[in-house]
Amino acid sequence: MLLKCDVKRLCAMTVAWMCAVGLGRVSAEGVWPQWRGPNRDGVAKSVSMPEVWPDSLKLGWKVPAGTGHASPVVVGEKVYLHSRLEGQEAASCFSLDSGRLIWQERYRAPYRMNLAARGHGKGPKSTPVFHNGKLYTLGISGILSCFEAGTGKLKWRHTFSSRFEKTSPIYGTAMSPLVADRMLIAYVGGHDQGALMAFDAETGDVKWRWDGDGPAYTSPIVAVFGGTKQVVTQTQNYCVGVALDTGRLLWSMPFTTAWDQNIVTPVVFEQTVIFSGLNKGTTAVKVTRNGDTWSTEQVWHNAEVSMYMSSPVLCDNLLFGLDHKRKGRFFCLDARTGSTLWTSGGRQGKNAALVGAGDVIFCLTTGAELIVVKQSAREFESVARYSVADSPTWAHPAVLGRQVFVKDSSTLALWRLE
Repeated sequence: MLLKCDVKRLCAMTVAWMCAVGLGRVSAEGVWPQWRGPNRDGVAKSVSMPEVWPDSLKLGWKVPAGTGHASPVVVGEKVYLHSRLEGQEAASCFSLDSGRLIWQERYRAPYRMNLAARGHGKGPKSTPVFHNGKLYTLGISGILSCFEAGTGKLKWRHTFSSRFEKTSPIYGTAMSPLVADRMLIAYVGGHDQGALMAFDAETGDVKWRWDGDGPAYTSPIVAVFGGTKQVVTQTQNYCVGVALDTGRLLWSMPFTTAWDQNIVTPVVFEQTVIFSGLNKGTTAVKVTRNGDTWSTEQVWHNAEVSMYMSSPVLCDNLLFGLDHKRKGRFFCLDARTGSTLWTSGGRQGKNAALVGAGDVIFCLTTGAELIVVKQSAREFESVARYSVADSPTWAHPAVLGRQVFVKDSSTLALWRLE
């Protein structure tokens, strides 16, 4: 619970930041309710691209928001964020119009970092999900919470310490939960022991669990293959499809990366699902059903490009992404055949968050550069480049209309294309 003195201090800090950058009326165009946007695929549905790209973006507001890599979610006139503040995890709600803090709820979340991930800090890596007036968060140590989005009141919480010896994987929980068919889906537990679980979104009651492997860092999606809704994700050692209604394993295929770093969110193209991982290339797999039997068949494999922490974006038949080789290079593949259509020069960045919007791709690098790239099958063509922060930007941006919400190391900002 946020103490009165904390509220006064945060409000004072917020006012100071807003006075420094100025205020402006901001319109709420569409929603960005979860990881990678409305359909969880990195495509912005509500966009308004300028006819002429400006030389720089206009800063609407910038406020202190805590540390972490969780992306902001935007619904109506509010922006929600999950972060770490003064040793606690915090769910926060800000005014979209001004960045003013509306409510904030903190809770104890002790966490010891793996030395290999110390550069990423102790902040949450999982993006919250907003659904039916509630905000669901998953902390870096595996604490799953449901808050009333209007007030911040805690509705229910699970900690999992009594179920698993470890409640987060080696480098901290990073998968972002989703809501489907009135259920919250989250992969919980730790290395070698965990469960993909479904909870009643209203009450938090467990509906089903599949405990066939430990969790990875991938965020699951919901897809329909063979007429069956299924949760598709990478686990610690596999790519799997699990029935959405029952949690029954439908299909699986071995998939491992060095140091157990399965991270990339899968993408569905027609009746195939596209996977990638560190030094694993990019692969499209067809999922088929014959009665009660499920099978997978590789349709194509591209060994030229591999994705590490960056998830791809599909625009029509084109798959855009960031290959981790040569210190980061963007690429475009033909999603039907897997053939490489182009790759950019190297040294684009250690990681990038991609958002398809209109006829361009927004690419936010960890170096705080927002690169606007044409959705072209011919060549890599950037139409604009903007600096959007003074510290690393690991979190995905939220793109609505001509508004881009950016979370850097410790602040949350609204930038506008004007």
